[in-house]
Amino acid sequence: MPLIPKSKYKTPHLINKNPHYTTIYAAKVKHVNPPNYKTTTLELSDGDFLNVDYIIKSKKQAVILCHGLEGDSRRTYNNSCANYFAARDFSIFAWNNRTCGGHMNRLPKMYHHASIEDLDAVVQFAFTHGIASVYLIGYSMGGAQVLNYLGKQTPDLRIKAAVAVSAPTHIKTCSDVLKVGFNKVYLNNFKRGIVNKLKHKVKQFPELAHTDKINKLYSFDEIDDYFTAPIHGFLGKEDYYKRVSPEFTLKHITTPVLILNALDDPFLGERCYPISRAKHSKYVYLEMPEYGGHCAFPLKHSKQSFAEVRAFEFFSSVV
Repeated sequence: MPLIPKSKYKTPHLINKNPHYTTIYAAKVKHVNPPNYKTTTLELSDGDFLNVDYIIKSKKQAVILCHGLEGDSRRTYNNSCANYFAARDFSIFAWNNRTCGGHMNRLPKMYHHASIEDLDAVVQFAFTHGIASVYLIGYSMGGAQVLNYLGKQTPDLRIKAAVAVSAPTHIKTCSDVLKVGFNKVYLNNFKRGIVNKLKHKVKQFPELAHTDKINKLYSFDEIDDYFTAPIHGFLGKEDYYKRVSPEFTLKHITTPVLILNALDDPFLGERCYPISRAKHSKYVYLEMPEYGGHCAFPLKHSKQSFAEVRAFEFFSSVV
């Protein structure tokens, strides 16, 4: 019975019933400072690296924060969540996917929705600090990474629970949604950052692609078919969409995880609300507030969001 029939989340104002206002305000206007992090460069076994921000508050428990597409460890949603959990005596590990956080990585490989080897490197880094219990929180693409991490392998028993916020559980339908109407604004925003990185990559590794292909990127179809799929060993965009969509691995999850997806989320496709799976799962919880936008969920008179408050409540209830 992990399907949660009615969310407690209420919008703070009438204007927050507009998902675009809520989403854009949270991403572009709202500002929350990060904790006083230490930053380390985590060397990977393939010769590449990840940058990780962290703060040790307690060796008893920690949260690992996974950011969204073209985000970084210090996005507002991450900072808000980090401060909330640090105030409750959790250590924090907020990591940057390859190419994210202002530092270009060494290898052609970048990142995608199932970059679970990189997430595991951060989990192992947390364990080297003697952390007894780890909790995962992912936003948007980071939520998909968390779900894939739990579903594609048997996770360490020290990983107690997870929350995936605004998680694209079916990537193809999300790609299609971003081609429509006002959502093209979000697509173009993503595309600018990705195109700049791809131009840099082609300069580093001219064999990857011809520059003229970069100038013909109109949607995620082309980005994923020309670059994301071949760079990361997929046969093409369709193979990529299937193999990185958490929808196909949710049935293997045996760690309690809450998917918090607003019904008005402009980024999520119709298959990003796995109601049937939640109804028949002991571990996959699904909560679908009527409003909340994408990675927003604002609260009245508070810089916190409902996402971190709900995550803390969920962790407390299942462990």
